[in-house]
Amino acid sequence: MLDFLIAIVTFTAIYAMVSLGLNLQWGQAGLVNLGQVAFFATGAYTAAILTRANVPFLWAILAAAALAAVLGALVALITPHLREDYLAIVTLGFAELVRLILLNEKEIGNGPNGINAIPQPLHGVAGANYPLLFALLTLAALAAVFLFNERLRGAPLGRLLRAIRDDESVVASIGKSVLAFKVEAFSLGAAMAGAAGAFYAAYLTFIAPEMFTASVSIYVLVAVLIGKRGSNFGTLLGAVFVSILLEGSDFIKDYIPFGTGVQIAAFRIIVMGAVLMLVVLARYRTMVES
Repeated sequence: MLDFLIAIVTFTAIYAMVSLGLNLQWGQAGLVNLGQVAFFATGAYTAAILTRANVPFLWAILAAAALAAVLGALVALITPHLREDYLAIVTLGFAELVRLILLNEKEIGNGPNGINAIPQPLHGVAGANYPLLFALLTLAALAAVFLFNERLRGAPLGRLLRAIRDDESVVASIGKSVLAFKVEAFSLGAAMAGAAGAFYAAYLTFIAPEMFTASVSIYVLVAVLIGKRGSNFGTLLGAVFVSILLEGSDFIKDYIPFGTGVQIAAFRIIVMGAVLMLVVLARYRTMVES
């Protein structure tokens, strides 16, 4: 039971980092991104390849975040005038493009077979207590990401991003480069997802393309929607809910005699869809009433 709780904490911290990145992009800057999983996968594969080449884990995290940030900046640069649903469709297609590249290009990540035997940092130091040590490392990374987002939210840049979210024409009218700030927001959010991907790869020691489907983007979107838009603390609570639902359902299936693994997985998707609809309806009702 303790090992299960440690795993829940670890996955929650990882999903929370991805969600905080999306909250920066969508909650702060209004950039609808349904392709966050692409940057998550980029970070995971980058860290996996580098650590297998004996690169220290810290440097692998930085490289994963940097490469994801570059991809995020490119996406923002090629979609400068797209808004809301159009941007969502493009980012969703970009995520699928990344997944298909990883699936078919064996030179990058061994194609559909994925990458295994990914080294775990400090494994020889902790011994049997390694899962707890890794959970603490992941929580420390989450704390850094959360504090960065909180500082950014109260900084002039955060206020400017929210102004762009509300009405970018006003920001442009005072001589500010809206595109430059969009690129910055998108790349920062992508970097957070990339860093989370590095921890994900090191924790599981195996990654494959089917682990980075569009459903991951939907999960983190639900996490952001559960909290108030732009709220980092609300995003953390949403990530806790998503993680418990995703990982907890794998645990409780052993205690449900009438549910198979496939049925539990289907139920999990149904619950996610229902929560997403309820949250969107609640947000819409609040907007109408105000």
